[in-house]
Amino acid sequence: MQTKQYIDQMGRAVEIPVFPQRIVSVVPSQTELLADLGLDEAVVGITKFCIHPETWFRSKTRIGGTKQFKFDVIKALQPDVIIANKEENTQSDIEQLMATYPVWISDIHDIPSACAMIESVGDITGTHEKALLISQAIQARFARITPLSQPVSVAYFIWRDPWMVAAPGTFIDHILTRLGMENAFAHTSRYPAVTAEDIVAANPSLVFLSSEPYPFKEKHIEELRTLLPHAEIRLVDGEMFSWYGSRLLEAAGYLDGLMRAISIV
Repeated sequence: MQTKQYIDQMGRAVEIPVFPQRIVSVVPSQTELLADLGLDEAVVGITKFCIHPETWFRSKTRIGGTKQFKFDVIKALQPDVIIANKEENTQSDIEQLMATYPVWISDIHDIPSACAMIESVGDITGTHEKALLISQAIQARFARITPLSQPVSVAYFIWRDPWMVAAPGTFIDHILTRLGMENAFAHTSRYPAVTAEDIVAANPSLVFLSSEPYPFKEKHIEELRTLLPHAEIRLVDGEMFSWYGSRLLEAAGYLDGLMRAISIV
């Protein structure tokens, strides 16, 4: 089988069959990208969190979660390549897969690295033209978003019990910054757990409660309102802030609309 060397976003050289026919994706947002690139027949395995597209979620073989793989299922699928991500997958699991299969790893920090990933996946899978069109459309749509003229302090919650927020060093924080917002937890990094006292001290003007990974509901708005009585608190679609594949095509319009709906800006 003819192979070609590709450099992943970790700087690793990976030998991958030309036009791989048995692809396993262990990252939901990249699974959706593979679908939008028209690779229905080539993708043989996905995770239980790869909910888009729904037809794949219902029909494709599931290899476990993003952090707990069923290695026996992956072995049975005999993948030509596995598409993974530095943050969403566990290093030890990925290293175990790398001992047997070609594993291409993405490392996404911002829109440019997301678009670079999209184009690289297109190169690997023989769908370069489609991938380039998606990448260019994402860049054009985000370029049309006008950041806030006056920065607004924001807290983006991803978990409850304990409370956890998205801080600098995350793709979510990049999106918030792109919108012209200031992270109320800029003095921390990644996904810190925060106490009620921390939340009160941060005193954000705006609070976003994400739909994922924790499914925040209206009751949580009222819970946080006791700590932040003057903040504007909104439930938001977490996929639009954190899915860095072709979902970004939708995200630009969603985020633009969200900013227009916020009353404090």
